[in-house]
Amino acid sequence: MKNVIEVKKLTKEYKNLKAVDDISFEVKEGEILGLLGPNGSGKSTTINCILSLLEFSDGKIKIFGEEMKPDSYSIKEKIGVIFQDVAVFEELTVYENIDYFCGLYIKDKTTREKYIEDAVKLVGLEEFLKFYPKQLSGGLLRRLNIACGIAHKPKLIFLDEPTVAVDPQSRNNILDGIKKLRDNGATIVYTTHYMEEVEILCDRVIILDKGKIIASGTNDELKELAKIKEKVSVELIDQKETLLDKVRTLKHVENVTLNNNLLVITYRKGTNNLGNLIDFLKEENVKYSKIYSERPTLNDVFLELTGKELRD
Repeated sequence: MKNVIEVKKLTKEYKNLKAVDDISFEVKEGEILGLLGPNGSGKSTTINCILSLLEFSDGKIKIFGEEMKPDSYSIKEKIGVIFQDVAVFEELTVYENIDYFCGLYIKDKTTREKYIEDAVKLVGLEEFLKFYPKQLSGGLLRRLNIACGIAHKPKLIFLDEPTVAVDPQSRNNILDGIKKLRDNGATIVYTTHYMEEVEILCDRVIILDKGKIIASGTNDELKELAKIKEKVSVELIDQKETLLDKVRTLKHVENVTLNNNLLVITYRKGTNNLGNLIDFLKEENVKYSKIYSERPTLNDVFLELTGKELRD
């Protein structure tokens, strides 16, 4: 696949702070790349440098094989940007807003009408075309924001936390729409703090922290970085005083906790941990109502790599 974005040795300094520190990566044609990181990690700075909204200190950026510059209008017209903060005109209706933003790039009226119709269907706003933004719920407003950013059918789309503070129905609608954009040929850079969205959507993930890339790969590749390989939970009916000490002696066990009859065991590695545990509980005559195994989630990996302390 061709590279739609090429970032080489990108650095952005603010006096004594390196917001982005010598990072390099590519985004392939037709993929959804998750760009993740805690607050202050350099995500927004990286995106703003790629879009030539910020002048960077060092490095090179190419989009569609061409060097990206502030006046690269032929490149910018192929890009759609949907920032976290909703940016629409309060005095225009839903239809008029989409028409305005689409009209910045598509001058032919017939073509523009078709593009607007496609955008409206994609985000499910058919029943709200005559509504003004102030009449819309938070979820509908975010769907309008997306429609305005993608109505001109850009080949490259940046989506910055598009599902923040929306209801589950709107969230599902937005995620389905993003999949359709990818299926229709768009390349997408996606930022979010919701790791389950990344697992659903993203073909590949880059994790930034303190301006550096600390991990990259597919979801499965990143999960292989986790120190904990398996977590088994057991809902106990009764328990013995010596149970925890005996469980800790089992092969590959990393940690054991017991809280309100919920026994949680984490394993460093190994296979058939669940089967071995079931055999052990049977031998010890331990009664339980439910037992289930979980592999590490992307959220587990993210916290393991970036730490659990609060960020500003």
